[in-house]
This record gives sequence, C-alpha cells and structure tokens, in this order.
Amino acid sequence: MRVALITGLHRSARRASVDALLAASPGSVVVHHDLGEIGEGVVHRVTRDGTGRADRSEVHLVHACASCTLREDLLPFLVRTARKGLHDLCVVEAWDGVEPQLIAEAVAAEPSLTLALVATAVDGDLLLDDLTCADELGDRDLDIAQDDERTVTEVLTRQIEYPAVVALHGSSEHGEARALLEQLNPGAVVVPAGACLGELAHGVFDPEAANVRLNPVWAQYGDRADGRVTTVTWTRTRPLHPQRLADALDTVVSLGLRGRGRFWLASRPDSLLVWDSHNELLMVENGGPWLDALPGAALDLVSETRRASALLDWEPDVGDRRQHLAFTGIDLDGDALVQILDSCLVTDEETGQEHTTDPFAEFSER
Repeated sequence: MRVALITGLHRSARRASVDALLAASPGSVVVHHDLGEIGEGVVHRVTRDGTGRADRSEVHLVHACASCTLREDLLPFLVRTARKGLHDLCVVEAWDGVEPQLIAEAVAAEPSLTLALVATAVDGDLLLDDLTCADELGDRDLDIAQDDERTVTEVLTRQIEYPAVVALHGSSEHGEARALLEQLNPGAVVVPAGACLGELAHGVFDPEAANVRLNPVWAQYGDRADGRVTTVTWTRTRPLHPQRLADALDTVVSLGLRGRGRFWLASRPDSLLVWDSHNELLMVENGGPWLDALPGAALDLVSETRRASALLDWEPDVGDRRQHLAFTGIDLDGDALVQILDSCLVTDEETGQEHTTDPFAEFSER
C-alpha cells in the first residue's frame, strides 16, 4: 500500500492539501491523530474516506506522546490497512507540531508499505509571521510532550526543509513566500494550491537521501537572490576566534531568518561544529572531527558523501577545515553579515595562540 505523508503547521492549508489528494485518489483513506489533548493523556485517531464517512476513536497508549502514537498506533494501523487490501493509498495527515522525519523513516522501514510522497502544506499569508515570531509551540497549545520547548519557527522550518514537495496555499501574492520556500528547500518542488498531488503520490520518497541532503556536516550551500529574499553563503579557510564569535552571535543571528552549516574554531582545531539557527534561536552541536583530524584507517568508516564533500573543501594547509555557513532572510544585509563574520576570524598575529577561555568548549567536548 502506498502512503502519502502530509505535514504542516498551518492547519487549513494542510487539510486542503489532504482533501485534494483524497479527491484525486479514488478509494484512498485518510488517517489523522488528534494530539490536541495529549497533555491530558488523550489521543484520538480519526479516519475518513472520499465518501465523507469518518470514524473517531480514542487511542490507548502506554505513554501519551507523539513517538508513542507513531509506534503503538499509526504504524500498526497502516500495516493492518495494507493487509486488508481495500485501499491503494493511505494519506497520513500529521498533527500541526509534528515534524515529518520520524514518521517518514518509520513508514519507509516497513516492508508492507511504500512511502510514495512526503509533502508539507504552507499558508503563504502566514509564512513570514511564523518564521519571525518568538512563540513556542506551547504558547499555541501545539506542544506534543511535557518537555516540548520547540519554537514555532523551528518546527515550521524543519517541516519545510525535509519533504520533496511543498504545497503553497493562501490568497496573497506568493512571490516572496515561494522564494523563501525555494531557498529553504532547494531540493523540493513548490506546487500551488489545487495542484494534482495525486500524480505526485506515485513515486518513492527516500529518507536516506533526504538526510544526506540536509546534513550540515557535508552540505554544500550557495548564494541566491530572488527579489527581497536572499541566501548568503560565507566560506573561509581561517579559524574563528571563539570569544569574538561569542560576542557577535546575537548580531549575526538577528540578521537572518535561517542559518545553517559548519564552522571551525581556533580553540578546537579538530572539532567540526554545526550551526543551526531559526530566527533568533541558535543551536550549536558537535558534528564530530574534521576528516583531516582522523587517522588514515578511520577514513574507511566515513560515508562516501562526507568524503566527497571534504574533497571539495580540501586545502593543502588546513584539510577540510573551513567556515561554511548559509544565511537566508528577507532584506538581508549580506555585506554587514560578511563584515561581522570576517571580523571574528583570527588574525595573522593571533594564529597559533592558545585560548584560555572558550565559550564553545562544552559543545566541542560532547
């Protein structure tokens, strides 16, 4: 049985895309887990078909959370439905605050299912406001676990960047919204509302390929400008001064809506650090060692994708160590951004100096 996964923070746009797919695929069925009362330990499974018949039933879980709902109810439901052989396509309509990756990987791993489509529906009239807001999911009663502290912009960005298809809804001029979507996810096709999603639900979505495309450890970003929407990619082969970078972080993050990539600190020459910013939220993670820091035998354990990316980055003196950060925004002041980041690079006089204080030490040691 084919499975189409439709996600999206914007409920009306998501529902419209699901209805369009249902209408274009006779004999299909939709399943949606309502997590609106998950804080009270209640989850409801809602199923419906093209005739308008709907069934709503309470799901009993050991623990009420999104991952438990997927493992204990959604996957078993899909497998049972596939075995019955009554439906060629099941459309999974995800809850507002659910990101697509976990569901996509679980469905693709099930032998009786074919993950045919992963799409996110976006309301162009709401897109910019939600990408620039400071709301957490809990502020809108969309959190899906007790400790869910994700922000609206973080979830929306991940919903946009993961799928192969983004359906753009809304009544306003779509130029800016479309440009934002295309720059946040260059690998996706952006289709207008009302497009025949049924035709797109006959392929196969590859979660491994999506993960390869998204991984900032080896992703290769580029500059792009579409009207007011710009992506600026900053690449340098000199390390960053940890304290100057820490002092400049608030300014750098505030200049763009989205930042991603990898960076190199003078204080931690062997650690590749990952930059992941959503509006004014910045997360820094340890991406492992630079390939140039690995012993020769360990290179055989490194993925082909990462080796290929490292070869593109390779410089005789520093190996694959470099700054490779991409920032996307509206009316982004690229010159100011580059000037600030360049000012954080170590100077010739500072090269080789020890750094007694390192604000990023906790990240590079994880």
